[in-house]
Amino acid sequence: MSATRNISIVELSMDDLDAIELIERRSYPTPWSRKMFSAELVKRSSICLGAFESGPDASLVGYLVVSRYVDAWHIMNVAVQEAQRRRGVARQLLDELFARTVDDVLRGYTLEVRVSNAGAICLYQGLGFTPRGRRGGYYTDNREDALIMWRDPPLSGQAIDV
Repeated sequence: MSATRNISIVELSMDDLDAIELIERRSYPTPWSRKMFSAELVKRSSICLGAFESGPDASLVGYLVVSRYVDAWHIMNVAVQEAQRRRGVARQLLDELFARTVDDVLRGYTLEVRVSNAGAICLYQGLGFTPRGRRGGYYTDNREDALIMWRDPPLSGQAIDV
């Protein structure tokens, strides 16, 4: 677990589904279903992290869902409550992912991001991701293209300082 700026990063559980769904529905025009999140939460090859605001309520303010594949950790879903955006929550979630997978020197990291999402692209580039392709019409709500980004695996099990 890591804690920074009154945010604690912990593994998500089924008990968090209501809070996840609330953030998801407010973040995306085509949100994931509860069943999709449930499937990832129980999958052994997934890492599902939540950012919880510290305090008596300990409310969920963001989450990250990642699946392990043969050659990569696929970052499938990242969302942060609108009021908490641009405050480093997504970066904390990704930093925790990198810390938990630092010894996995065979797998890099990949994700898709809307080509119009300049803020997210800037965040990912700041974390060492580079654009490596484009998926035409990837998003079903408006047929927007997705930028495919990759970050190479850590070298020799040591964290890369970016």
